[in-house]
Amino acid sequence: MPDTSTLPESRATADPGRLSPRDRLVITLLLVSAFVMILNETIMGVALPQLMEDLRISASAGQWLTTAFMLTMAVVIPITGYLLKRFNTRPIFITAMALFSAGTLIAAVSPGFEMLVAGRVVQASGTAIIMPLLMTTVMTLVAPARRGSVMGTISIVISVAPALGPTVSGIILSALDWRWMFWLVLPFAVGSLVVGAVRIQNVTTPTKVPVDIVSIVLSALAFGGLIYGLSSLGQAAEGTATLPAWIPLAAGSVALALFVTRQLRLQRKDAALLDLRTFKSPTFSAAIVLMMIAMLTMFGTLILLPIYLQTVLGLEPVAIGLMLLPGGLVMGLLGPVVGRIYDRRGPTVLVVPGGAIVSMAFWGMTLFSASTPFGWVLAAHVGLSVGLALMFTPLFTSALGSLTPELYSHGSAIVGTAQQVAGAAGTALFITVMTAVSAAQVSGGADEVTALAEGIHAAFVWGAVISVVALAGTFLVRKPADNPQPVAVPAEI
Repeated sequence: MPDTSTLPESRATADPGRLSPRDRLVITLLLVSAFVMILNETIMGVALPQLMEDLRISASAGQWLTTAFMLTMAVVIPITGYLLKRFNTRPIFITAMALFSAGTLIAAVSPGFEMLVAGRVVQASGTAIIMPLLMTTVMTLVAPARRGSVMGTISIVISVAPALGPTVSGIILSALDWRWMFWLVLPFAVGSLVVGAVRIQNVTTPTKVPVDIVSIVLSALAFGGLIYGLSSLGQAAEGTATLPAWIPLAAGSVALALFVTRQLRLQRKDAALLDLRTFKSPTFSAAIVLMMIAMLTMFGTLILLPIYLQTVLGLEPVAIGLMLLPGGLVMGLLGPVVGRIYDRRGPTVLVVPGGAIVSMAFWGMTLFSASTPFGWVLAAHVGLSVGLALMFTPLFTSALGSLTPELYSHGSAIVGTAQQVAGAAGTALFITVMTAVSAAQVSGGADEVTALAEGIHAAFVWGAVISVVALAGTFLVRKPADNPQPVAVPAEI
């Protein structure tokens, strides 16, 4: 039996609005660990040219270093809803950090491409667990009146870490071998593992819930198929896909329909792998859709801007990383401020202006050309970062805060899954549009740089149009009640 005897005492002895020292330690460890893991997710992009040269692999093969990571995340995250209800905080944290540390070591010592991909898969297995664990723990420990402030800090992990990945990668590669991207991460991973194993305490009460193997298989086929299919769209546009994108997309869609049908049936007896009663909350549904659009635009921009800066404007990888740094720093600085405003004023005063700023930034990016001044690109990226910073914290806090406690773990798993699907969709959309338009321009007689600039312009036009749709949806997000009422579930669905 897990030791939960200290749980009521730790909360009873503290001010209701403040965390106990034990709870602060748990959340801090999870935050640091999640930051390192999410940073690692986007660190490979800038390194791809050097990896292709050192490992003698093609660009399409190199893409698997990112695709395999995303596929693993998509398969594991939906299962975390069950894991977080079945097991306690400490063993789940240790498992996640042990997997990530082992994967980082495998990647650092890998002599070739196959072992490097294996290391990335093991890394992703740990990363997939830590973010849902972090969100569920925060929702369990933090009082509703202070959730915005804590979620503001979490938004730094979710938004700043991916933005900093290219910067860190560019700086490391300017002086060291690509393996140092993993050697420098390893001490932080092992340190978190050791400190967590010694200091972290159990802060939740696990329950014995059945596991449905069929749901796990359907989940893997559904989300794995969708992520692979979306990634294949981008590769197909570049002419590097090994399988027509419609095949995994169709298989994933069919598996997703079967998965949803099975969850609707199993949740009537509280046995669902991923409880979909979360979507009976209008606030949760609206926030998830907006969050997916925000992640789609962020990951699409992260994949497109380095291509534009390096190929069209001729910047070196280090300069590209430094150009993306101010936006990441702005998001980090705004996170806690946005959280405090959310606690006092609710989400509307943040997400509506945030959506408007994101839209303006994208329309500004539609003006990018082969001769755009560097300062204009920097200003547009910083503006986009400000808008996303105003949106992320209110969306995450409103979504999970609108759920009852028994649905926190499932809501966190859905948030994580939605992020992965949205990230893959953003990458696929922007790359596909860019490649298709560029190819048409080249066939019409344009030079390659001009053609690429036109393709990037077209991709940002799509992003701008999508941002207008998101702006309209920001008015639907409401601050949830402090104690949401359980959602009644009909006897038959």
